Amino acid sequence: MLVSMKEMLNEAYKQHYAVGQFNINNLEWVATVLKTAKENRSPAILGVSGGTIKHMLGFNTIYAIVKNAMDYLDIDVPIALQLDHGQSYESCFEAIKAGFSSVMFDGSHLPFEENLEITKRIVDYAHKRGVSVEAELGTIAGSEDGIVNSQVIYADPNHCLKLVKETDVDCLAAALGSTHGLYKGKAKLGFNEMQHISNLINIPLVLHGGTGICDEDMLHAIRLGTAKINVNTENMYTWCVTVGHLFAQQKEHDINDPRKVINQGLKPVAEKISERMRLFGSINRY
Repeated sequence: MLVSMKEMLNEAYKQHYAVGQFNINNLEWVATVLKTAKENRSPAILGVSGGTIKHMLGFNTIYAIVKNAMDYLDIDVPIALQLDHGQSYESCFEAIKAGFSSVMFDGSHLPFEENLEITKRIVDYAHKRGVSVEAELGTIAGSEDGIVNSQVIYADPNHCLKLVKETDVDCLAAALGSTHGLYKGKAKLGFNEMQHISNLINIPLVLHGGTGICDEDMLHAIRLGTAKINVNTENMYTWCVTVGHLFAQQKEHDINDPRKVINQGLKPVAEKISERMRLFGSINRY
């Protein structure tokens, strides 16, 4: 069954490991993440971006695919279905109404007080229905689904504390140097700021832009209270490279089944997801 992120992240936070959010793109991608989670006895979060909502024909279709895939595959580890970077109260409401077990409201582009007020409304609506909520403060650089930020703006610790206290949000994505997409050079995370904010708020932190962050820095972030790490770009890139090689190495008439192409590209993606689960410490937790 789908569960909220609250329990799985609180457990990870207490035990000093992290749960991976792996964004989905189609039916086969859903199956790959679910199978990998089951094989590794790991909790997992299926992330759904704004672009995916359109690509997979809406919240209701996505929920139905995930729910039926879980039934078909007999999934018996905790799985959350999360709206990633919801841009409004309305989008979060629609996701919850469709059956999503978690939503992220990204009000980081808004004035703080407006972000606070909308987050509060979403948490109130979501918690009454057993749905968890992730909030964001500061600016994560890079590009995701057409949203482009040219620079990192670190989250304000005082704003973090106020938002957590006044909204009762379940986890917080505090921008501290990570970037969406591929990094140019080594990622530079603000660990001192991360520790300060973690000590202030005492709830799980979320690290966006996991692609390109070295293993040592991810483990450091986990030790400082990061209990959820988002990984997307490296999986999409791996799939595209694999399929590109497949077409380059075979004659055109030998490739005539889209199902085989899609699944061939997902084999190394499953391996990467397993590697991340192992690094995050979420394997054999259930």
